[in-house]
Amino acid sequence: MKGYKRSILYVGLFASLSFLVTFAIFDLFLKYYIFDKKVRAVPIEIAVSQYPSFKTPIDPDISAKAIVIMDKDSKVVLFSKNPNLLFSMASTTKIMTALVGLDYFKTNDVLRIRAENVEGVNVGFKIGQRVRFVDVLYAMLLPSGNDAALAVAQNYPGGEDEFIKKMNEKAKSLNLANTNFADSIGLEDSRDYTTPLDLARLASAALENKIFSNIVATKEIEISDLTGANRYLFKNLNKLLGVSGVNGVKTGTTTEAGQVLVASKEEIELNGNKHTLIIVVMNSQDRFSDTAELLKLISGNINYLSIRR
Repeated sequence: MKGYKRSILYVGLFASLSFLVTFAIFDLFLKYYIFDKKVRAVPIEIAVSQYPSFKTPIDPDISAKAIVIMDKDSKVVLFSKNPNLLFSMASTTKIMTALVGLDYFKTNDVLRIRAENVEGVNVGFKIGQRVRFVDVLYAMLLPSGNDAALAVAQNYPGGEDEFIKKMNEKAKSLNLANTNFADSIGLEDSRDYTTPLDLARLASAALENKIFSNIVATKEIEISDLTGANRYLFKNLNKLLGVSGVNGVKTGTTTEAGQVLVASKEEIELNGNKHTLIIVVMNSQDRFSDTAELLKLISGNINYLSIRR
């Protein structure tokens, strides 16, 4: 009887030890396997003389599943909700398309249209048309023409594949560690992804480019192809442009992404100093209403504290 009990004890000890060893190995596997797949925090250095903060804390009740409100120059995040969750970015992808295009093309370079009737929104370009690069940017960033975005990628040396590669290289150079691009348009919902924080940082970098910032601040413009025979009137889809200091940036919508809006707003202190705020709402049911509510909460509600070095 004693031998039987001893055997049971040994079996129990062996089973417990086996479980602990298996659990430890599984834990190590998870740590090493998941490391490259989890969202990573990216350190951002603050190199400004003023630090922004809210005078009165805000608690918005809006539909967006994610929010980031960031001061453009300092990169200080004043408010966030799910800032590091991954979301499909829809047509806000075109912010990066514009940046990579601006790195290579000059405004007066001529692009040849190589595709028409692209999936989603089209401005109506036809195969064979020749259009100035700057006018293609207007077509891409105001009415969000997918045919315009594809034209930028297809005219890049090496074509669309090389262009997408450059988009991802640019993301790495900007420390957007949680961002990936699979096309130049934003139709690949499962493979065009970012976080609200990365998207705010991307918008901040894009607004440093004067050509980009001037285009996204434009409400309406008429352009033509090189022949002048084909004219196009473009209206900005950003309904908040010109409201409460809003001067950009880009809309986006797909079934998976929901409604997305990246907005920039000029904030003016009593002493006349100007600052730019970036507001990102993702997976929203009403991006314009959500952003308008945020604008109301932040307007005149920010202190810029001096930093002594």
